[in-house]
Amino acid sequence: MPSQPADDHHGARLQSEAYHITVDDGADSFCALSIESPENDQAWLISDTVTALASFR
Repeated sequence: MPSQPADDHHGARLQSEAYHITVDDGADSFCALSIESPENDQAWLISDTVTALASFR
């Protein structure tokens, strides 16, 4: 998909959801964070790198 500039939606609402995902029949697990726009099903981000904000201080 070619990249396109994002529409300028200052103040657009975003939703976030945190997940704890277990794989390999419970042998491993990790946390993931999803950030989405409820108005646009093509505007989303999911990351498996989740760190508490307190650890940045």
